[in-house]
Amino acid sequence: MMETGAPWTSADPSTRGMQEPTVRAVLLLAVLSSVLFVIVIASLTSYSGLVDRFGDSFGYMTVASAIRRWNFQGLLVKQFWGLPYAMAAISLATRISDRSALLLMSFVPFLIAVTLAYRLWGGWIAALFAVINFDWTQRSCLGGSEPLFVALLFGSFLAVRRAHWWLAALLAAVATIVRPLGFFALLGIGLVLLLRRDYRRLIHAALVALLVGILYSLPLAIERGDPLATVHSYQSAGQTGPALFGIPFYAIIKGTLLYPAPWTNLLLTFGWILFVLAGTIAMASTRSFHAYARSHQVEIIFAALYLLSLFSYNSPYFARGNFSRFAIPIVPFILLALNRWVPKDRRLLWGLAIICPVLAAASAIGIRDLAAILHPIR
Repeated sequence: MMETGAPWTSADPSTRGMQEPTVRAVLLLAVLSSVLFVIVIASLTSYSGLVDRFGDSFGYMTVASAIRRWNFQGLLVKQFWGLPYAMAAISLATRISDRSALLLMSFVPFLIAVTLAYRLWGGWIAALFAVINFDWTQRSCLGGSEPLFVALLFGSFLAVRRAHWWLAALLAAVATIVRPLGFFALLGIGLVLLLRRDYRRLIHAALVALLVGILYSLPLAIERGDPLATVHSYQSAGQTGPALFGIPFYAIIKGTLLYPAPWTNLLLTFGWILFVLAGTIAMASTRSFHAYARSHQVEIIFAALYLLSLFSYNSPYFARGNFSRFAIPIVPFILLALNRWVPKDRRLLWGLAIICPVLAAASAIGIRDLAAILHPIR
């Protein structure tokens, strides 16, 4: 799919702000937004210190260090190891620290994911996807598995569109060992090939996915005695029942009642819940999206299953509080479904590229910590 966007320039001043951004413009927007995020963080607190205590960063660095040394004694298994394997490989090849490897394997995939979003859905969606989600910015610049997962996932979608089914299966399988819900993309590939009765490609895709799964599970079986150790780590004691997924919205409501949160956090998370819900309704009711769904079946199977899991996640502690983070891979589909209502003006994009990273930086530091930094007790 060749670049079709036009530059952010126009001979007609009245339409200058309405031209679809090119891939270069989208990447410039993403980079400048990230730089602003880093500048705000670094001007207020220790950037490396925040990286170490942000999200799952310390856990990923611990696992990556264990993989480099191939010593898993006393290691607590919490996350999938796809990202730590990549971090360990980068660290061994370049001799950089685990922290630097984490940041590299977060920011570079972020740029790749934004580029792939452009190839898949065009400039407006890619540009908005790059900047509007605070968690996406935070995990791209402070470390997280989401950028690598999304880059692999979008790469799989693009491979499907180009009929490279074995490559699509490989990318989806590797995405699954980064974050487990990548399995929905694998399932979509398998179902579409099965419905088309393309058994040869189906077998090839299944063998590729099986090989990735075996290579990932074998070290866990040898060193931990459980080939599914990282899968079992997702069975949280905080769930409302034994199943990872339950009744839609139940855990979200229960978590809101059980775990008090600042009004700013509630406003942000429920804003995202309503945004994703509106997009879901638009997917079900908009003819243009129905046409898209018929042409891109693998993507829609993934999107439908992912949305169901997003609203049904059975952990009250995380279901609401981490909703915007969990929603990251589905944001382009929501924007696509709501396309007719999304303003298309580059001035709005640049405004969001300034405001969103500043707010994301404040959120990453924490409102109370930020207040203490700005108004220290004398």
